[in-house]
Amino acid sequence: MALCFELTEEQNLIRQAVREFAEKEIAPVARELDEKEEFSVELTRKMADMGLLGCFVSEKYGGSNIGYISYIIAVEELARVDGSQAATIAAGNSLGIGPIYYYGNEEQKQTWLPRLCRGEILAAFGLTEPNAGSDAGSSQTRAELVGDHWIINGSKIFITNSACGLTGVIVVQAVTGTRPDGKRELSCILVPADAEGFKAIPMKGKMMWRASNTGQLFFEDCKVPAENLLGKRGDGFHQMLATLDGGRLSIAAMGLGGAQGAFEMALKYANTRVQFGRTIGSFQAIAFKLADMATEIECARNLLYKACWLRENNKPFAKEAAMAKLYCSEVMGRVVNQAVQIHGGYGLMKEYNIERFYRDQKLLEIGEGTSEIQRIVIARNIGVLGRAM
Repeated sequence: MALCFELTEEQNLIRQAVREFAEKEIAPVARELDEKEEFSVELTRKMADMGLLGCFVSEKYGGSNIGYISYIIAVEELARVDGSQAATIAAGNSLGIGPIYYYGNEEQKQTWLPRLCRGEILAAFGLTEPNAGSDAGSSQTRAELVGDHWIINGSKIFITNSACGLTGVIVVQAVTGTRPDGKRELSCILVPADAEGFKAIPMKGKMMWRASNTGQLFFEDCKVPAENLLGKRGDGFHQMLATLDGGRLSIAAMGLGGAQGAFEMALKYANTRVQFGRTIGSFQAIAFKLADMATEIECARNLLYKACWLRENNKPFAKEAAMAKLYCSEVMGRVVNQAVQIHGGYGLMKEYNIERFYRDQKLLEIGEGTSEIQRIVIARNIGVLGRAM
């Protein structure tokens, strides 16, 4: 990789545009949406109008095709202000649009991608189940080919963008048979939101990302056409792993952006809060906290951008994606913890946005592969022998 630490003019313009949008349109309503646990159709469509859905999709299918680095910068800037809106875009792209774009046939792409890129509808990735989280290969949802239709039975849980007014299609991983080696055959199937036998219920009472949509999905003899199979039969597990590799980059971007936002709040507070006749930032104990936060954020940004450069240039990036997801999510954890500490008692009050950032961070260490799973992925990629699990 050629060493280059300067973004292109286009990438800087995208950062500026998304930052201005987030500060003008999202910041004034973020706390209220969080309190109400309200998904905003209006904000989602405005973000789509900016080209933030379909960032890596070619213009042929209605995408903005700004590239993976620019996409990650956009998610980073959204997360700097609000994790919920960043989650909507991250999941909408990496988990929703991505599988259809990379594995769908021409008819499927023409049917779904233009509407998804315009923000008319959202797509979701139906992977996690009540008893299949980190062990996603143990899915119990089953799909049987009966005549010219798939009949799906099972359930999914914790699925982002799956149960809101914009949900249009779910990419569902299901067991579709048994392979010659005796193992279960996993395939992905496109299930329209209005499919017979499909029901989605919004999940409320979340600690974090309260303004993003999370759903629990139920399939009871759900009937969809045979041609809704995504890619080849039996390719579902490979599609899932590749989708999560890309999704880890967007989760890392949320960690990076959230850490940046929390750091800026802490810095501003430290430079204005006066105790013992001086600003608290002038005390070495606080100044060193801020210095450490800034250093870790800089390291996280370089690691993530390198992983995105590899992805954008079609080079292997699974190891770097896992590293970036692990490090950026845990960096945000350390940064928000210190930011709350700097705010003191005020950091525990909903009046201060750092309280929301503190809550939002935790999911980054759990969603799209826990920190423990990331370490397993990294261990395998660096040559650790034997089973890491």
